[in-house]
Amino acid sequence: MRIGLIGTGRIGSFHAGVLSRHPSVDALVMTDTDPARAAEVARRTGAGAVGSAEEVFGAGVDAVVIASATAAHAELIGRAARAGLPAFCEKPVALDLAGTLDALRETREAGSVLQLGFMRRFDAGYTAARAAVRGGALGRLHTVRTVTSDPAPPPAAYLPLSGGLYRDCLIHDFDMVRWVTGREVTRVYATGSDGGPPMFREAGDVDTAAALLTLDDGTLVTATATRCNGAGYDVRMELAGERDQIAVGLDDRTPLTSAEPQGPAAPAKPWPGFLERFAPAYEAELDAFVRLVRGEAANPCDGREALHALRIAEACEVSRRERRPVELSEIPGGRGRSRAR
Repeated sequence: MRIGLIGTGRIGSFHAGVLSRHPSVDALVMTDTDPARAAEVARRTGAGAVGSAEEVFGAGVDAVVIASATAAHAELIGRAARAGLPAFCEKPVALDLAGTLDALRETREAGSVLQLGFMRRFDAGYTAARAAVRGGALGRLHTVRTVTSDPAPPPAAYLPLSGGLYRDCLIHDFDMVRWVTGREVTRVYATGSDGGPPMFREAGDVDTAAALLTLDDGTLVTATATRCNGAGYDVRMELAGERDQIAVGLDDRTPLTSAEPQGPAAPAKPWPGFLERFAPAYEAELDAFVRLVRGEAANPCDGREALHALRIAEACEVSRRERRPVELSEIPGGRGRSRAR
């Protein structure tokens, strides 16, 4: 199989390493807006580098992996659909609902395949939590808490291009709430703080956010995120039911110190970032894409799944801006949706 890779930044470079080692990938050709970076990643992985996305599409590839800047995702998804090529794309499809709906329509009308990069669906902890919840081990689920905390803010130039904390960061939590519980979000109430570095205020973004989500069975969810967690990279999900409660992301590298005299001390080696924490999940999602292209497996996360998570993020932005609860029915794109898979 011959794979095209568009984008060789931090995540694209990681994907290049995974794909170059995959036994079903015979050749890998890549490009980036920074040709020198693409050339270096190609040299390191034994792949080929070309000067543009057009050249990737013209290189006889069997599928494309899109890890470019977010602003280019929708156009590249459409180009792959028109070329009849299966595509894997890092989240999100686009930064707005209109662009997302257009790209999904083009994919649907072309009868093409699109897998979105929500890597937590391939993490062992989240997979076990899903099985526990859906298998009834917790009894009636009543409370879910999610945490996503970055150890340091991204570069200032990234913020205006990111879509904001809800769309860029918390969107993973929103996807996990649906995927683990099998329920849909019906209402959100969100707020945020821009009390950190001035670059967040200048970008119209927040550095810390919280949202209260109500699910369609009455389960309550709190979702928090921050860009300023000096202790390390912290991603957790706690699920409490009438019978039991469990936690995802609680291990000897969780950057959390107990204040209790007999509690665990600070971890010796806290998680430094998302690539280290979710490396096995990233590898598993690309393996799933290769098997999808080969016709050996179903799509584990299609474009509609990404749309559901984005609609929740959009509702949170409206709630934060207008300081009110927002019903998901107010957000476009929900027609014909199905229960979370």
